[in-house]
Amino acid sequence: MDIVVCVSGGGTNLQAIIDKVADGTISDTRIVGVISNNADAYALTRAKLAGIDAVCVSPKNYDDREAFNEALLNTVDKYDPDLVVLAGFLVNIPATMVAKYRNKIINIHPSLIPSFCGKGCYGLKVHEKALERGVKVTGATVHFVDEGTDTGPIILQKAVEVMEGDTPEVLQRRVMEQAEWIILPKAIDMIAKGYKIS
Repeated sequence: MDIVVCVSGGGTNLQAIIDKVADGTISDTRIVGVISNNADAYALTRAKLAGIDAVCVSPKNYDDREAFNEALLNTVDKYDPDLVVLAGFLVNIPATMVAKYRNKIINIHPSLIPSFCGKGCYGLKVHEKALERGVKVTGATVHFVDEGTDTGPIILQKAVEVMEGDTPEVLQRRVMEQAEWIILPKAIDMIAKGYKIS
């Protein structure tokens, strides 16, 4: 199975995927490309260090959103992937891409959907909201991408305990270590082994 990973920042989830493909935890899978919307994303360096083709497609380089969306889709198409993995990709996926890759795009979200998700809920903001609400348990969710924001069918979830004195940054790190880096590779492996939406 050929996958493309889309990422906006440091690429810790990308690294987890690279490592799990390398050690065989993710079976019959290769990363054919990494796409970032951010030219300064460390994820691009991680990809290059692993010998993976990596490109930046930034909205800043296009006249409008439509032109950017078209360029993003064309770049994905170039790799001809079986699966597109959004691993901290802070870009709304255009409807044309969702339609073309129906049930072939997955996303990792740093909460237990339906909590702390939807428009404006990404990155550190998710953990800030969880702490503001006073939840005792948070976690991460891997889901298929549809036209909504965090509304597609759920593949896997994993709970993580919220500790006394957590800051958003500390909680974010724990959710990554105890949930995201585990369930995202697992979901990819499940799909490589034939998992489909029931």
